Amino acid sequence: MGLFSRGSKSDVPLSGDEWSSNGHAPKRETDADRSEVERRTPPSPEPEREPEAEVIEEPPATEPTPSEPEPEETPEPEPEPEPVETEVKTKPPVNQPEPQEDDDRRMSAKQALAPVRRPGMGRPPGAHIGDQSERRAKIISFANQKGGVAKTTTTLNLAVAFAESGHDVLAIDLDPQGNLTMSQGVDPDKVERSMYDVLVDHIPIREVIQGREIDIAVASIDLAGAEIAMSMQIGRERSLEKALSAVVDDYDFVCIDTPPSLGLLTVNALTASDKVIVPVQCEYLSMRGLVQLQNTLEMIRENLNPRVQIEGILPTMLDSRTIHAKEAVEILEENFGELVFKSRIRKAIKFAEAPVRGSSVLKYDPQGNAAQYYRDLAEEVLTHGAS
Repeated sequence: MGLFSRGSKSDVPLSGDEWSSNGHAPKRETDADRSEVERRTPPSPEPEREPEAEVIEEPPATEPTPSEPEPEETPEPEPEPEPVETEVKTKPPVNQPEPQEDDDRRMSAKQALAPVRRPGMGRPPGAHIGDQSERRAKIISFANQKGGVAKTTTTLNLAVAFAESGHDVLAIDLDPQGNLTMSQGVDPDKVERSMYDVLVDHIPIREVIQGREIDIAVASIDLAGAEIAMSMQIGRERSLEKALSAVVDDYDFVCIDTPPSLGLLTVNALTASDKVIVPVQCEYLSMRGLVQLQNTLEMIRENLNPRVQIEGILPTMLDSRTIHAKEAVEILEENFGELVFKSRIRKAIKFAEAPVRGSSVLKYDPQGNAAQYYRDLAEEVLTHGAS
Protein backbone atom coordinates (compact mmCIF):
# COMPACT_ATOMS: atom_id res chain seq x y z
CA MET A 1 0.00 0.00 0.00
CA GLY A 2 1.16 3.59 -0.66
CA LEU A 3 1.86 6.43 1.71
CA PHE A 4 -1.49 8.11 0.98
CA SER A 5 -3.40 5.20 2.55
CA ARG A 6 -1.66 5.79 5.95
CA GLY A 7 -4.85 6.70 7.70
CA SER A 8 -6.48 3.32 6.82
CA LYS A 9 -3.79 1.10 8.34
CA SER A 10 -4.86 -0.31 11.67
CA ASP A 11 -1.30 -0.53 13.01
CA VAL A 12 -0.44 3.17 12.55
CA PRO A 13 0.24 4.62 15.94
CA LEU A 14 -2.09 7.37 17.05
CA SER A 15 0.53 9.06 19.17
CA GLY A 16 1.95 11.06 16.25
CA ASP A 17 5.16 8.95 15.80
CA GLU A 18 6.76 9.28 12.38
CA TRP A 19 7.44 6.37 10.06
CA SER A 20 10.93 4.99 9.81
CA SER A 21 13.11 5.56 6.74
CA ASN A 22 12.21 2.11 5.29
CA GLY A 23 8.49 2.94 5.24
CA HIS A 24 7.54 0.76 8.18
CA ALA A 25 5.87 2.04 11.28
CA PRO A 26 7.96 2.00 14.43
CA LYS A 27 7.34 -0.61 16.97
CA ARG A 28 4.65 0.39 19.50
CA GLU A 29 6.12 1.46 22.73
CA THR A 30 5.36 -0.91 25.54
CA ASP A 31 4.79 -0.03 29.19
CA ALA A 32 8.23 -1.42 30.05
CA ASP A 33 9.89 0.73 27.43
CA ARG A 34 8.04 3.79 28.64
CA SER A 35 9.16 3.15 32.17
CA GLU A 36 12.76 2.77 31.01
CA VAL A 37 12.65 6.13 29.19
CA GLU A 38 11.14 7.90 32.17
CA ARG A 39 13.83 6.39 34.40
CA ARG A 40 16.72 7.55 32.16
CA THR A 41 15.35 11.01 31.46
CA PRO A 42 15.34 13.16 34.60
CA PRO A 43 12.22 15.22 34.98
CA SER A 44 12.85 18.85 34.04
CA PRO A 45 11.56 21.47 36.44
CA GLU A 46 8.51 23.15 35.16
CA PRO A 47 8.71 26.97 35.36
CA GLU A 48 6.00 28.76 37.22
CA ARG A 49 3.53 30.19 34.77
CA GLU A 50 -0.09 31.03 34.67
CA PRO A 51 -2.57 28.27 33.74
CA GLU A 52 -3.52 30.07 30.52
CA ALA A 53 0.11 30.02 29.31
CA GLU A 54 0.42 26.25 29.95
CA VAL A 55 -2.64 25.42 27.87
CA ILE A 56 -1.43 27.50 24.93
CA GLU A 57 2.24 26.46 24.84
CA GLU A 58 2.13 22.72 25.65
CA PRO A 59 0.47 20.17 23.31
CA PRO A 60 -2.07 18.00 25.14
CA ALA A 61 -1.35 14.38 26.00
CA THR A 62 1.93 14.35 24.11
CA GLU A 63 5.06 13.06 25.71
CA PRO A 64 8.28 14.19 24.00
CA THR A 65 10.75 11.55 22.91
CA PRO A 66 14.37 11.64 24.08
CA SER A 67 15.53 12.68 20.59
CA GLU A 68 13.40 15.82 20.49
CA PRO A 69 14.23 18.97 22.55
CA GLU A 70 11.73 19.77 25.19
CA PRO A 71 9.92 23.08 24.59
CA GLU A 72 10.00 23.80 28.32
CA GLU A 73 13.83 24.15 28.27
CA THR A 74 13.77 27.20 25.98
CA PRO A 75 13.75 30.29 28.25
CA GLU A 76 10.94 32.66 27.53
CA PRO A 77 10.26 36.06 29.18
CA GLU A 78 7.78 35.67 31.94
CA PRO A 79 5.05 38.25 32.33
CA GLU A 80 5.56 40.30 35.51
CA PRO A 81 2.67 40.04 37.89
CA GLU A 82 1.04 43.26 39.09
CA PRO A 83 2.65 43.26 42.59
CA VAL A 84 6.12 43.09 40.98
CA GLU A 85 5.35 46.10 38.76
CA THR A 86 4.38 48.14 41.81
CA GLU A 87 7.71 47.32 43.49
CA VAL A 88 9.71 48.29 40.39
CA LYS A 89 8.26 51.81 40.51
CA THR A 90 9.42 52.36 44.06
CA LYS A 91 12.91 50.83 43.65
CA PRO A 92 15.94 53.15 43.21
CA PRO A 93 17.80 53.33 39.89
CA VAL A 94 19.94 50.37 38.93
CA ASN A 95 23.24 52.23 39.39
CA GLN A 96 22.37 53.57 42.83
CA PRO A 97 24.09 51.68 45.68
CA GLU A 98 22.05 49.82 48.18
CA PRO A 99 21.03 51.99 51.18
CA GLN A 100 23.28 51.65 54.19
CA GLU A 101 22.45 51.86 57.85
CA ASP A 102 23.81 55.43 58.20
CA ASP A 103 21.95 56.86 55.18
CA ASP A 104 19.67 58.85 57.48
CA ARG A 105 22.67 61.03 58.44
CA ARG A 106 23.65 61.85 54.85
CA MET A 107 22.72 65.15 53.16
CA SER A 108 20.10 65.06 50.49
CA ALA A 109 20.76 66.56 47.08
CA LYS A 110 18.55 69.55 47.96
CA GLN A 111 20.51 70.20 51.15
CA ALA A 112 23.84 70.00 49.32
CA LEU A 113 22.80 72.42 46.59
CA ALA A 114 21.01 74.87 48.89
CA PRO A 115 22.46 74.54 52.40
CA VAL A 116 20.59 76.18 55.22
CA ARG A 117 22.50 77.78 58.06
CA ARG A 118 21.12 76.69 61.41
CA PRO A 119 21.75 78.53 64.69
CA GLY A 120 25.05 77.49 66.23
CA MET A 121 26.61 76.24 63.00
CA GLY A 122 30.19 77.35 62.49
CA ARG A 123 30.90 79.55 59.52
CA PRO A 124 32.98 77.68 56.91
CA PRO A 125 36.45 78.94 56.26
CA GLY A 126 36.65 81.25 53.29
CA ALA A 127 33.06 82.46 53.56
CA HIS A 128 32.36 86.16 53.38
CA ILE A 129 31.30 87.97 56.52
CA GLY A 130 28.00 89.22 55.18
CA ASP A 131 25.66 91.71 56.81
CA GLN A 132 26.11 92.61 60.47
CA SER A 133 22.61 91.35 61.31
CA GLU A 134 23.74 87.81 60.37
CA ARG A 135 26.64 87.65 62.82
CA ARG A 136 27.69 88.55 66.31
CA ALA A 137 30.73 90.83 65.94
CA LYS A 138 30.74 94.50 65.03
CA ILE A 139 33.92 95.23 63.08
CA ILE A 140 35.54 98.65 63.48
CA SER A 141 38.62 99.92 61.66
CA PHE A 142 40.74 102.80 62.92
CA ALA A 143 42.08 104.62 59.87
CA ASN A 144 43.88 107.79 58.87
CA GLN A 145 46.60 107.90 56.27
CA LYS A 146 48.49 110.42 58.35
CA GLY A 147 50.69 108.89 61.02
CA GLY A 148 51.09 110.03 64.59
CA VAL A 149 47.39 110.68 65.26
CA ALA A 150 46.96 108.05 68.03
CA LYS A 151 45.41 105.28 65.88
CA THR A 152 47.18 102.51 67.79
CA THR A 153 46.53 104.11 71.19
CA THR A 154 42.84 104.49 70.35
CA THR A 155 42.53 100.93 68.96
CA LEU A 156 44.01 99.31 72.07
CA ASN A 157 42.41 101.42 74.78
CA LEU A 158 38.95 101.49 73.25
CA ALA A 159 39.13 97.70 72.80
CA VAL A 160 40.10 97.28 76.48
CA ALA A 161 37.28 99.66 77.49
CA PHE A 162 34.84 97.45 75.56
CA ALA A 163 36.22 94.44 77.42
CA GLU A 164 35.74 96.22 80.77
CA SER A 165 32.07 96.59 79.82
CA GLY A 166 31.78 92.81 79.54
CA HIS A 167 32.29 92.32 75.80
CA ASP A 168 34.51 89.81 74.02
CA VAL A 169 37.00 91.76 71.91
CA LEU A 170 39.59 90.90 69.26
CA ALA A 171 42.19 93.47 68.19
CA ILE A 172 44.00 93.01 64.87
CA ASP A 173 47.38 94.60 64.17
CA LEU A 174 47.69 95.37 60.44
CA ASP A 175 50.52 97.87 60.87
CA PRO A 176 53.95 96.48 59.83
CA GLN A 177 55.51 98.53 62.64
CA GLY A 178 53.73 96.22 65.10
CA ASN A 179 53.05 98.97 67.66
CA LEU A 180 49.76 97.42 68.79
CA THR A 181 51.50 94.08 69.25
CA MET A 182 54.28 95.66 71.32
CA SER A 183 51.73 97.59 73.39
CA GLN A 184 50.50 94.24 74.71
CA GLY A 185 53.98 93.01 75.62
CA VAL A 186 54.56 90.83 72.52
CA ASP A 187 57.79 91.22 70.54
CA PRO A 188 56.90 91.37 66.81
CA ASP A 189 60.37 90.10 65.90
CA LYS A 190 59.91 86.87 67.86
CA VAL A 191 56.46 85.71 66.79
CA GLU A 192 56.48 82.57 64.64
CA ARG A 193 53.39 83.50 62.65
CA SER A 194 51.65 86.80 62.15
CA MET A 195 48.96 88.51 60.09
CA TYR A 196 51.34 88.26 57.13
CA ASP A 197 50.81 84.48 57.12
CA VAL A 198 47.05 84.95 57.41
CA LEU A 199 46.80 87.34 54.47
CA VAL A 200 49.44 85.83 52.17
CA ASP A 201 49.53 82.11 53.04
CA HIS A 202 45.89 81.95 54.19
CA ILE A 203 46.53 80.15 57.48
CA PRO A 204 43.64 80.28 60.01
CA ILE A 205 43.61 83.54 61.92
CA ARG A 206 43.24 81.61 65.19
CA GLU A 207 46.89 80.56 64.85
CA VAL A 208 48.11 84.14 65.27
CA ILE A 209 45.79 85.23 68.09
CA GLN A 210 47.38 85.64 71.51
CA GLY A 211 45.50 86.26 74.73
CA ARG A 212 46.47 89.39 76.64
CA GLU A 213 44.16 92.04 78.12
CA ILE A 214 42.14 91.35 75.01
CA ASP A 215 42.77 88.81 72.25
CA ILE A 216 45.20 90.21 69.70
CA ALA A 217 46.12 88.99 66.21
CA VAL A 218 49.79 89.92 66.15
CA ALA A 219 51.83 91.64 63.45
CA SER A 220 55.44 91.34 62.35
CA ILE A 221 57.77 93.30 60.11
CA ASP A 222 56.90 90.83 57.32
CA LEU A 223 53.66 92.77 56.83
CA ALA A 224 55.73 95.40 55.05
CA GLY A 225 55.96 92.99 52.09
CA ALA A 226 52.40 91.73 52.31
CA GLU A 227 51.00 94.17 49.78
CA ILE A 228 53.51 93.08 47.15
CA ALA A 229 52.90 89.38 47.90
CA MET A 230 49.13 89.87 47.73
CA SER A 231 49.18 91.93 44.54
CA MET A 232 48.97 88.85 42.28
CA GLN A 233 46.25 87.11 44.27
CA ILE A 234 42.66 86.94 43.07
CA GLY A 235 40.31 88.61 45.54
CA ARG A 236 43.24 90.18 47.39
CA GLU A 237 41.00 92.97 48.75
CA ARG A 238 38.93 90.37 50.65
CA SER A 239 41.74 88.36 52.25
CA LEU A 240 41.07 89.75 55.73
CA GLU A 241 37.32 89.42 55.34
CA LYS A 242 37.65 85.73 54.50
CA ALA A 243 40.03 85.15 57.40
CA LEU A 244 37.67 86.87 59.86
CA SER A 245 34.71 84.75 58.77
CA ALA A 246 35.97 81.93 61.02
CA VAL A 247 35.91 84.03 64.22
CA VAL A 248 33.24 86.74 63.80
CA ASP A 249 30.79 84.75 65.90
CA ASP A 250 33.29 84.44 68.78
CA TYR A 251 33.50 88.16 69.55
CA ASP A 252 31.29 91.18 70.13
CA PHE A 253 33.83 93.63 68.69
CA VAL A 254 36.75 93.33 66.28
CA CYS A 255 39.04 96.40 66.32
CA ILE A 256 41.51 96.76 63.44
CA ASP A 257 44.59 98.98 63.63
CA THR A 258 45.64 100.05 60.13
CA PRO A 259 48.94 101.41 58.76
CA PRO A 260 49.35 105.14 58.00
CA SER A 261 48.49 104.76 54.31
CA LEU A 262 45.59 103.93 52.01
CA GLY A 263 47.26 100.88 50.51
CA LEU A 264 46.08 97.29 50.17
CA LEU A 265 46.26 96.56 53.91
CA THR A 266 43.95 99.47 54.72
CA VAL A 267 41.64 98.50 51.84
CA ASN A 268 41.42 94.98 53.34
CA ALA A 269 40.47 96.46 56.70
CA LEU A 270 37.79 98.75 55.24
CA THR A 271 36.37 95.94 53.10
CA ALA A 272 35.88 93.80 56.20
CA SER A 273 34.51 96.56 58.43
CA ASP A 274 31.09 97.88 59.36
CA LYS A 275 32.34 101.16 60.81
CA VAL A 276 35.41 103.38 60.69
CA ILE A 277 36.64 105.57 63.51
CA VAL A 278 38.95 108.33 62.32
CA PRO A 279 41.38 109.62 64.95
CA VAL A 280 42.39 113.17 64.05
CA GLN A 281 45.08 115.16 65.76
CA CYS A 282 43.81 118.63 66.47
CA GLU A 283 46.06 120.28 63.93
CA TYR A 284 45.26 121.72 60.52
CA LEU A 285 47.56 119.42 58.51
CA SER A 286 46.12 116.32 60.16
CA MET A 287 42.59 117.27 59.17
CA ARG A 288 43.43 117.63 55.48
CA GLY A 289 43.76 113.85 55.19
CA LEU A 290 40.04 113.41 55.93
CA VAL A 291 39.16 114.36 52.35
CA GLN A 292 41.35 111.59 50.92
CA LEU A 293 39.93 109.08 53.40
CA GLN A 294 36.38 110.00 52.42
CA ASN A 295 37.23 109.45 48.74
CA THR A 296 38.72 106.04 49.55
CA LEU A 297 35.63 105.07 51.55
CA GLU A 298 33.38 106.05 48.66
CA MET A 299 35.39 103.79 46.34
CA ILE A 300 35.14 100.92 48.86
CA ARG A 301 31.36 101.36 49.16
CA GLU A 302 30.86 101.35 45.39
CA ASN A 303 33.05 98.34 44.60
CA LEU A 304 33.70 96.18 47.68
CA ASN A 305 31.71 96.92 50.82
CA PRO A 306 28.50 98.98 50.60
CA ARG A 307 27.84 98.74 54.35
CA VAL A 308 30.97 100.52 55.64
CA GLN A 309 30.30 103.93 57.20
CA ILE A 310 32.17 106.43 59.33
CA GLU A 311 31.27 105.80 62.96
CA GLY A 312 32.82 109.05 64.03
CA ILE A 313 35.73 111.46 63.90
CA LEU A 314 37.71 111.47 67.13
CA PRO A 315 39.76 114.55 68.15
CA THR A 316 42.97 113.28 69.74
CA MET A 317 46.07 114.74 71.36
CA LEU A 318 44.04 117.79 72.27
CA ASP A 319 45.83 120.55 74.13
CA SER A 320 43.04 122.82 75.26
CA ARG A 321 45.51 125.45 76.38
CA THR A 322 46.33 126.41 72.80
CA ILE A 323 44.14 128.52 70.54
CA HIS A 324 45.12 126.43 67.51
CA ALA A 325 43.69 123.26 69.05
CA LYS A 326 40.40 124.97 69.83
CA GLU A 327 40.17 126.31 66.28
CA ALA A 328 40.90 122.86 64.85
CA VAL A 329 38.00 121.33 66.77
CA GLU A 330 35.71 124.11 65.60
CA ILE A 331 36.70 123.45 61.99
CA LEU A 332 35.93 119.76 62.43
CA GLU A 333 32.50 120.43 63.88
CA GLU A 334 31.67 122.98 61.18
CA ASN A 335 32.56 120.60 58.35
CA PHE A 336 31.47 117.22 59.75
CA GLY A 337 28.80 118.16 62.26
CA GLU A 338 27.42 115.18 64.18
CA LEU A 339 30.13 112.88 62.87
CA VAL A 340 32.50 114.39 65.44
CA PHE A 341 32.52 112.52 68.75
CA LYS A 342 31.64 114.47 71.85
CA SER A 343 34.48 112.66 73.61
CA ARG A 344 37.91 114.27 73.50
CA ILE A 345 41.25 112.51 73.93
CA ARG A 346 43.53 115.03 75.59
CA LYS A 347 47.29 114.85 75.83
CA ALA A 348 48.61 112.82 78.77
CA ILE A 349 52.01 111.38 79.58
CA LYS A 350 50.36 108.10 80.61
CA PHE A 351 49.70 107.28 76.95
CA ALA A 352 53.45 107.17 76.35
CA GLU A 353 54.27 105.28 79.54
CA ALA A 354 51.70 102.45 79.25
CA PRO A 355 53.15 100.74 76.13
CA VAL A 356 56.54 100.52 77.83
CA ARG A 357 54.83 98.35 80.46
CA GLY A 358 53.14 96.29 77.74
CA SER A 359 49.65 97.31 78.80
CA SER A 360 46.79 99.63 78.02
CA VAL A 361 46.42 102.89 79.91
CA LEU A 362 43.29 101.46 81.57
CA LYS A 363 45.41 98.79 83.23
CA TYR A 364 48.50 100.94 83.77
CA ASP A 365 46.63 103.83 85.42
CA PRO A 366 43.02 102.72 85.86
CA GLN A 367 41.99 105.71 87.99
CA GLY A 368 43.69 108.37 85.87
CA ASN A 369 42.15 110.85 83.47
CA ALA A 370 43.67 109.14 80.43
CA ALA A 371 41.80 105.92 81.18
CA GLN A 372 38.58 107.83 81.71
CA TYR A 373 38.81 109.44 78.27
CA TYR A 374 38.50 106.05 76.61
CA ARG A 375 35.81 104.83 78.98
CA ASP A 376 33.75 107.85 77.97
CA LEU A 377 34.42 107.09 74.30
CA ALA A 378 33.39 103.44 74.77
CA GLU A 379 30.11 104.52 76.36
CA GLU A 380 29.43 106.89 73.48
CA VAL A 381 30.07 104.20 70.87
CA LEU A 382 28.03 101.59 72.74
CA THR A 383 25.02 103.89 73.18
CA HIS A 384 24.56 105.78 69.95
CA GLY A 385 27.89 106.38 68.22
CA ALA A 386 28.99 109.80 67.10
CA SER A 387 25.47 110.77 66.07
